[in-house]
Amino acid sequence: MKVITANTAGFCFGVRRAVDLVLEQCSAAGGDVYTYGPIIHNEQVVAGLEKKGVRVIEDLADLDTIKEGTIIIRSHGVSRAEQEIMDRSSLNVVDATCPYVKKIHRIVEKAGDEGRTVIIAGDPGHPEVRGIVGWTTGRAIVVNSAAEAASVQLEKGEQIMLVAQTTFQAAKFEDIVEIYRKRGYYDFVINTVCSATDERQAEARDLARQVDVMIVVGGRHSSNTRKLYEICQEHCESTYLIETLDDLDLKPFQSFLCVGITAGASTPNSIIEEVTDYVRTKL
Repeated sequence: MKVITANTAGFCFGVRRAVDLVLEQCSAAGGDVYTYGPIIHNEQVVAGLEKKGVRVIEDLADLDTIKEGTIIIRSHGVSRAEQEIMDRSSLNVVDATCPYVKKIHRIVEKAGDEGRTVIIAGDPGHPEVRGIVGWTTGRAIVVNSAAEAASVQLEKGEQIMLVAQTTFQAAKFEDIVEIYRKRGYYDFVINTVCSATDERQAEARDLARQVDVMIVVGGRHSSNTRKLYEICQEHCESTYLIETLDDLDLKPFQSFLCVGITAGASTPNSIIEEVTDYVRTKL
């Protein structure tokens, strides 16, 4: 059995930065540490931080009951209104928003000020997308496919700015771009799919084409992990999505000769290594 692990599997820059910022605050004096929502979409990482005393706040109304300490904005970012509420609180605010997400905030804010309709390619329920929408100052529309993009009604002469969730599938974004290019809006497109996401997806696609079976490791609520799974499944029918080694059943693997392993941007190296070592040992 040959086992190939993707070079790009594991923490991306933004996730590593966010986790490191939380750990720094845990080590610093000055009261309790809170994150607004899970710092990243990985239950194992969040559980490990909870053991260090980090508490997750899901509702900003809870800030009224906290008088001191530090609150950390998660890697996905927040809306301007949410950030202003935190800034007005008595807590020390640490912004762990991925810099690539912050860039999108600036783009859509400027576009709104210019009177443009902002169109965001992404998952409308994802916290990153909700945060981006919260930085627009005018009309904002979220589309998750080329079909949805084609159905958007724009007024004659209406100006737009098209951006993407950082973890959006690059190929799907190009399909959406094509919809608006045909409608004469090509000059107002900024590809904000993270380069690390693009590289990870491209490597996963290439790897899935080479192997008999793919294992995608990542959190159940991780958008980028789910997209990796979808990409791999397009090119390798036998693709499995697992969160930890406990989810892995090797019985279906007995007839395969080559296994590929990739992982989402919020998956710790320790879990990837554990899965890789187990597959190499047991098969």
